[in-house]
Amino acid sequence: MPATGRLYSTVQTSTKADTKGKLDHVAIIMDGNGRWARERGLPRIEGHRRGVENVRQALKIARDLDVRYLTLFAFSVENWQRPPEEISALMGLLEFFLERNTRELVKNKVRLRVIGRPEELPEKVRKKLDEALEATKDFKHYSLQVALNYGSRTEVLDAVRAFSEDAAAGKVDPNHLDWPLFSKYLYTADIPDPDLLIRTSGETRISNFLLMQCAYSEMYFSPVYWPDFDREHFVEAVESFHRRQRRFGKTGEQVTDAPKAEAIANR
Repeated sequence: MPATGRLYSTVQTSTKADTKGKLDHVAIIMDGNGRWARERGLPRIEGHRRGVENVRQALKIARDLDVRYLTLFAFSVENWQRPPEEISALMGLLEFFLERNTRELVKNKVRLRVIGRPEELPEKVRKKLDEALEATKDFKHYSLQVALNYGSRTEVLDAVRAFSEDAAAGKVDPNHLDWPLFSKYLYTADIPDPDLLIRTSGETRISNFLLMQCAYSEMYFSPVYWPDFDREHFVEAVESFHRRQRRFGKTGEQVTDAPKAEAIANR
């Protein structure tokens, strides 16, 4: 199985509290770095640099809110189509982030994970990643997932390939395939699905990011560019999440009545 290997909402919110209560996993599409730079007359790479700096703040906010899993879309399989000089600069910023923040991840006991195809990244980046992964591998409460060389369709193809190999080897029975079994072949096999997906910069699409895992995630689209997405904006997204009623295919009445029925059953 594959292992480790983006202030308003356009969605109507409910006045009812989120019946699941706990917000465990937030995924973010960190969008708008280039436009942030262009509007200030700066080179694109400066926008990316400021975006990398903002990751540190997002990590702190997530911990303060006791969000156990934070997943960030850092580099997609489609991003290889960008100009070579921009790709090289992005890889350099990734190295810089790891050099600067691995010690802080260790200090705060945050486990780093990578989802995607990191084996296709430059060797220098892979080395820094391996060091950070090894240094944080034993931490269990907080987890930072960085999507690198990631695409959801690629992830599904990798999962199908791995499942087919196991089926051919007699390790699994394809006649018993269901979602719980298949999900074990995704990059996120031991990570809960995102409760909340945030995309910054005003775009209202999810760009091939965690398509399988976000089947029932709440979506929040912010007009704020990622370098400016601060604590206030993060908290507003979380507050929006808690105003929504998550049904998971049930009716609103079923969701509302479930806690009452459970309380009666436990008397």
